[in-house]
Amino acid sequence: MADLKILPISLSWRKISFTRPISSNSRTLQFIYIFSLLFLLRVLHFPSSESNQIPGFCGGVGYGEYSECRSSSSSSKLLIKGGIVVNAHHQELADVYVEDGIIVSVQPNIKVGDDVTVLDATGKYVMPGGIDPHTHLAMEFMGTETIDDFFSGQAAALAGGTTMHIDFIIPVNGSLSAGFEAYKKKAKNSCMDYGFHMAITRWDEVVARDMEIMVKEKGINSFKFFLAYKGSLMINDELLLQAFKKCKSLGALAMVHAENGDGVAEGQKRMIELGITGPEGHALSRPPVLEGEATSRAIRLAGFVNTPLYIVHVMSSDAMEEIAKAQKLGQKVIGEPVVSGLVLDDSRLWHPDFTTAAKYVMSPPIRKLGHDKALQAALSTGVLQLVGTDHCTFNSTQKALGIDDFRKIPNGVNGIEERMHLVWDLMVESGRISVTDYVRITSTECARMFNIYPKKGAILPGSDADIIILNPNSSVEMSARSHHSRTDTNVYEGMRVKGKVEVTIAGGRVVWENDELKVVPGSGRYIEMAPFSYLFSGIDKADATYLSSLNAPVQRFSNEA
Repeated sequence: MADLKILPISLSWRKISFTRPISSNSRTLQFIYIFSLLFLLRVLHFPSSESNQIPGFCGGVGYGEYSECRSSSSSSKLLIKGGIVVNAHHQELADVYVEDGIIVSVQPNIKVGDDVTVLDATGKYVMPGGIDPHTHLAMEFMGTETIDDFFSGQAAALAGGTTMHIDFIIPVNGSLSAGFEAYKKKAKNSCMDYGFHMAITRWDEVVARDMEIMVKEKGINSFKFFLAYKGSLMINDELLLQAFKKCKSLGALAMVHAENGDGVAEGQKRMIELGITGPEGHALSRPPVLEGEATSRAIRLAGFVNTPLYIVHVMSSDAMEEIAKAQKLGQKVIGEPVVSGLVLDDSRLWHPDFTTAAKYVMSPPIRKLGHDKALQAALSTGVLQLVGTDHCTFNSTQKALGIDDFRKIPNGVNGIEERMHLVWDLMVESGRISVTDYVRITSTECARMFNIYPKKGAILPGSDADIIILNPNSSVEMSARSHHSRTDTNVYEGMRVKGKVEVTIAGGRVVWENDELKVVPGSGRYIEMAPFSYLFSGIDKADATYLSSLNAPVQRFSNEA
């Protein structure tokens, strides 16, 4: 032991480093050495390679463990006092009183007892928590799994003012029931409310029967169909028609990822032949024309069946214009832009650093400058009706799977924490939309489409107490250093925006306040969503009008004697 070499260990968040060796005969230093090794083993036991701690979590909760910390308000009674209460169609100066997770009263000058926690919202907006209609947490995709699970992703959402999201279930070996059970297990540590869409990756009678079970017994009222990802998720037009018919009969909303999968495959082949293997090849291989074509085709097939259609992640003016044309003809088509398409352009995909460029790879791709402005205009005029994120995060190590071939870069970007702030700055602070419109596109419209309004998406007596307090005079900066996602990059890095969510209340609990996040794993609830939302109103009448217009079959006679 006389010549024992000791490696002092320097520990910090995100990094473990070793300094140069020193020698010592001291038992004290030997003890420190052993203790340090044990501590190192403890740190390395955490499952995330990016970080061993989430900044802002109470008690320094590590990624590999969950804290049982409670919200800053232990009371089941809350009074939000003196704020400007904003709903989708009205705003007023009022107090909001909450008991046991439910909004009890919304009116000026509410008087309460000493057992009520009071939050001062003077000069600030009190609004429904955001609802993100499009996320992918703990999703297995392209040979890996998204880095954010149902705990870290939801924690990030709460820090950004989103209090509910709807995630996409991917079937297990084509089975909807197996997929549902798998995702319920994935969501067991949820810390906020969530719902599910269901993807359809094949079509047969078993799938058709399972769709009925999902709608009638499992609380799912929407199904997603991929026109892209040839050879894995993509389905053809014949199957899409059958699926649209089934959705219509069940009162379930059909959703489409609209890119021409055959065209994308050809585009990818072309780029590889040209020697373009970097992230820029991703955008070049799937241009806007392929998104526009698939959007147009899906709209026409949905019109042929006469069922409402929801186009997810509208990224180009080509797709947006197809939606606008259909709406002018009276067709029920919903267009969902995502925040990355509204805020970013594709120039970053040409960055000389692979890690920087690869973090922007998603599908459909982020488009050239100009498409973003067109999408913003469409959102302000109602052609596009609500904003999602397509939050689907992979860290830089995972993205590096495609360092020699852009086709192997896992597709996806972050946004679940940034959406509410970015949309406020981009659309409200700029004067493009009103504060009430902001509530509509970030919360209320989603609640209405998926049939959970006014339980969600409203500040009304009887609504769930999912509430945010937004200070329009504060600002916030986007950064991987401070965000609550597990990923080590952020596509909005360095952006400083006006308007900050200072308080988030989920289910009547204060979970975000003073830049501190206090969440309880397992406290999130699965929200069942009933079929036949308002989008199905008038469908039967339209069908009857169509049938009467046919003037067929014609009763014919024979000229034979």
